[in-house]
Amino acid sequence: MIIQILGLLLVGLVIGALARLLRPGKQSMSLVATMLLGVVGAIIGGLLGGLLNDSTNPFELNVLGFVFAVIAAFILVGVAEGMSGKKSRV
Repeated sequence: MIIQILGLLLVGLVIGALARLLRPGKQSMSLVATMLLGVVGAIIGGLLGGLLNDSTNPFELNVLGFVFAVIAAFILVGVAEGMSGKKSRV
């Protein structure tokens, strides 16, 4: 159980880092925020990849799930950047 959690955190960090590298411009997110968005992206990608591959374990991250995870994390990084970076001007 502990190894699975550590593995998910490591995969989340890699996916979050890939999403940030693909996103143009400079992001001012912390390493923890990158990891959390990557973990959420990994969960979303694993579910979508598992559903499309008819996998018995929807949380298993396969190649298709990894691609979906990077796309989901890319979108999440954009949303987080938009929410934190925009300040209203009066």
